[in-house]
Amino acid sequence: MKTYRHFIIALLALAGSWHAGAQTSVTPYSRLGYGILGENATGAQRQMGGVGYAGQDSRQVNTMNPASYAHTDSLTFLWNVGIDLTNVWSKENGKSGYSFGGGLDYITSGFKIAKNLGGSFGVVPFSSVGYSFGNNLNGGSESRIGEGSISELYLGAGWEPVKHLSLGANFSYMFGTIDNYTYIYSTTTSLYDRVMEVRDWNVHLGVQYSLELNRRDRVVVGLTYSPRKSLHGHTWGTYYDVSGDSKLDTVGYTKMGGKYQLPNTYGVGVSYRHGNKLMGEIDFTYQDWSKAKYTPLEGFESSTFKFDNRWKVAAGLQYVPNYRGSYLKRTAYRVGAFYNHDYQNVGGNNVRDYGVSAGVGLPALGSKTVINLGVEWRHRYSSPAMLIKENYLNVTLSVNFNEMWFWKNKIR
Repeated sequence: MKTYRHFIIALLALAGSWHAGAQTSVTPYSRLGYGILGENATGAQRQMGGVGYAGQDSRQVNTMNPASYAHTDSLTFLWNVGIDLTNVWSKENGKSGYSFGGGLDYITSGFKIAKNLGGSFGVVPFSSVGYSFGNNLNGGSESRIGEGSISELYLGAGWEPVKHLSLGANFSYMFGTIDNYTYIYSTTTSLYDRVMEVRDWNVHLGVQYSLELNRRDRVVVGLTYSPRKSLHGHTWGTYYDVSGDSKLDTVGYTKMGGKYQLPNTYGVGVSYRHGNKLMGEIDFTYQDWSKAKYTPLEGFESSTFKFDNRWKVAAGLQYVPNYRGSYLKRTAYRVGAFYNHDYQNVGGNNVRDYGVSAGVGLPALGSKTVINLGVEWRHRYSSPAMLIKENYLNVTLSVNFNEMWFWKNKIR
């Protein structure tokens, strides 16, 4: 017990320097817009294709729908920590490449506030940027490097006002800095740096309704919504003469409010649970990015880039042979799949990806803690023209600490 608490304290300290380890993207596609979007899915949810809008589990934190917090176990304090390791094999114009990345993905918590009221707080990724590639130019060469992320520090609550119906909301503080560097090597070496610094608030709303078919079978419908809003912060570009070790000029320094926006986001999911053995879910996500403003920084960003409406469908299954059986029978076995029509469009080509996932939830001996170990294969490409083709192999590791903080021992 003390070991877990000491580990949690260390993780909270790590959250104070979140950006040092929160970058997980390793793709040139992350150069576009705000980068590669996060899903707010835990390790267990990613093993099931990234579903969660209709998920209700008293011993798992589900930030995808804050209405689920109302069903948190009243005797425990939950902590969920996730790590992501990524291998990417890419191909562009007949040339193959390989890259490796990863890091701390999220830290979340869940706890009971009152009989029908639960809460959660933590840090989850909104988007991440990470890439490095180069090109030959007349009389020289060019290198492009990007790094950074936007994260959300959130506090949420879920409430069940009447039986079967729960409502919830996450309020978050968005923070992070994204840098996109371009080095030009010729007779001199020049550096062009585009910076986006985000400091803003966001809200994520959710509702769930459960229907008991009989003593063992239950269906849950979940809905989520985040409203369109301006994204606040600052953005600018800077020129450097690296050879002369001097800053030449800063251009385009501007407030982002009114010029950069986040879209309306809608999520709907349906789950079916048979006792403690079988659970399946299918989710659909839609974001009207084409209506969101995004003002490219002249001279630093491609004029052919624009936003497309994003939609995603995901499905997953979980099977536990026997919660009270032997170790292997108490292990959760999960599989999932998804297809994502992304928000990025460059030169009329939309970015898309699809994938499959699988994993296990391993019970820790002597406690209710669960170790989730999963793998995910993902294929990302552009259409109709194939600009860059990428294959991902992600290894996800998350630990769901389940501490009996609210259990009162009897005095003998």
